[in-house]
Amino acid sequence: MELTRYAFLGLLGAVGMLRLVELRISRRNQRRLLSRGALRAEDPSFPWMVLLHAGLLAGAAAEVFLLRRPFLPFLAATMGAVFLAANGLRWWVIRTLGEHWSVQVIDAEGLGVITTGPYRWVRHPNYIAVFAEMLALPLIHTAWLTAVFGGAAHLAVLGTRVRAEDRVLLADPEYLAKMGGKPRFLPRLFSASPAGKRPALPGRPTA
Repeated sequence: MELTRYAFLGLLGAVGMLRLVELRISRRNQRRLLSRGALRAEDPSFPWMVLLHAGLLAGAAAEVFLLRRPFLPFLAATMGAVFLAANGLRWWVIRTLGEHWSVQVIDAEGLGVITTGPYRWVRHPNYIAVFAEMLALPLIHTAWLTAVFGGAAHLAVLGTRVRAEDRVLLADPEYLAKMGGKPRFLPRLFSASPAGKRPALPGRPTA
């Protein structure tokens, strides 16, 4: 049992290192976008997102060691598969967006709109991947308190983040024309939106 706890701690450390790599990629992309005329948008949720990610890693480690959470092979295998799938989707997003990918909201109007990869079907695939990853990671070693409270906190922060991002994106006529009719998170499997129907800008009533 001790071996699984230390292996889990190693996994948390690897995820933390991966976050640092992502921040480095994001800063590089931001420099390139800003040099091409993009603007850094107001993003009040970003500090909370950083705190949430760090807190989830620390909370999962503390819960497993202090509360001596058991290692349940079936749960670990299931949540491990979800964790890997979520990371696969996240890196698909990063690869698809290229220099447009950033952990902060950037107003890149006029610099093109990405409609390939997972963006063929939804507007915000990255947030589904991040939520699934943050929910699954603690449960690999049954840290259910961290998963529940971390997931709830992430939903609260995510709501603020998506509204801020949509305000910027949907104000771009090119983005609105190409992506406005797509759902935010989950692909529309059984019905297509009426031609030309677009979501209202955040804060505006729908017709």
